[in-house]
Amino acid sequence: MSVLIKRARIVNPIKNEDFVGDIFIDGERIEAIGDDLFSYVTKADFIIDANHFIAAPGLVDMHVHLRDPGYTDKEDIQSGCRAAAAGGVTALLAMPNTNPAVDSAKTVKYILNQAKNADAEVYTTACITKGIKGQKICDFQALKKAGAVALSDDGRPVLSTRHLMQALQEAQELGMIVVSHCEDLTAIGDICINEGTVSKELGLLGNHRAVEDCGTAREIAAAAAIEAPLHICHVSTKGSVDIIRDAKRRGLPITAETAPHYLLLTEEEILKKDADYKMNPPLRTEEDRKALIAALKDGTIDAIATDHAPHTPEEKADFMHSPNGSIGMETSLAATITAMDGVLKIPDIIRKMSVNPAKIMNIDAGEIKVGGLANLVLFDPNEQWIVDENKLHGKSKNTPFKGMKLKGKVKYTFFKGRKVYQDTAE
Repeated sequence: MSVLIKRARIVNPIKNEDFVGDIFIDGERIEAIGDDLFSYVTKADFIIDANHFIAAPGLVDMHVHLRDPGYTDKEDIQSGCRAAAAGGVTALLAMPNTNPAVDSAKTVKYILNQAKNADAEVYTTACITKGIKGQKICDFQALKKAGAVALSDDGRPVLSTRHLMQALQEAQELGMIVVSHCEDLTAIGDICINEGTVSKELGLLGNHRAVEDCGTAREIAAAAAIEAPLHICHVSTKGSVDIIRDAKRRGLPITAETAPHYLLLTEEEILKKDADYKMNPPLRTEEDRKALIAALKDGTIDAIATDHAPHTPEEKADFMHSPNGSIGMETSLAATITAMDGVLKIPDIIRKMSVNPAKIMNIDAGEIKVGGLANLVLFDPNEQWIVDENKLHGKSKNTPFKGMKLKGKVKYTFFKGRKVYQDTAE
């Protein structure tokens, strides 16, 4: 199929490009980019009048739980990638806490095989320890050979600092990245909500900021000791921001991500006693929220990822005992535009959501170029819409943005030249 995108605002941060023009897609790849590709009109099977739309490289979400294998009642690879497409995401990094956990070449190959015909490119994180139990280290070379690009025990921290350092060292040698879930398990509370005024009002022992801050400090200390790169997942506290900022000032190769829900929401949502607002790390204070926004602005935090974590309505029905996590891929761009309005310009948002994650993962993504794969998102940066969880495209509906008015609407997503999403809402 050939597609001509006419009069879009083309935002391509990797080349500092921001101009109005046309893009012609032929098959899987971009054949031409220009101010006016009038001569391609007769060649196109499909023409999009993209006036008022921004055309940007497809988003790269480097923190996603696809739940496959083992928990496909919550999500599977195909449904997860449909949700990705609806959010403009064309590449994602799947986390390893599945059943079985991604601790063998067989499971890595299963995921990649299931993803062959999906609506987004799936990259795989493999476990650092067998079964994410913290006892026996995995065979990283075999996991890399099978196709894994990253290592993590996400969902939990690596229990042994020695195992963590071994993973950091071998990952560096293998050209992989370690993505760290930073948490001190010896200090967690009875329920995964922020320990503060809200938890006191509810009479609950939550997770203090120090649970994350101490974990972040340990991970960075381990990486610094052996001069290895490290990526910090889902930063939620001012303390972690300060620790990461200091590490970067010292020249350490540390990168970090946060998630849209930490930019828009605070612990006050927990007063609703709705488990869709329970995630790990938990929603924090207004002070933390502002610190994260400042960290994105000054470059302390490099990337925005969703920590997309589907759960069934039945699981989320019990506030006290429900699993942690919320979905996020379909709302990530709009939630970020809404949260960062007046703070980051659109090219900077695309840099945080596409260019930088691709660079951290060392994958071919995050750029619009002639001859490159046609992985694109077209969105209206000004359109406002109400999030209706029942109209989302994944299996689960546990979004913390339900009922919220967000700014920025994905209109089309192209993956390898194929139109994998079109907004049909009236």
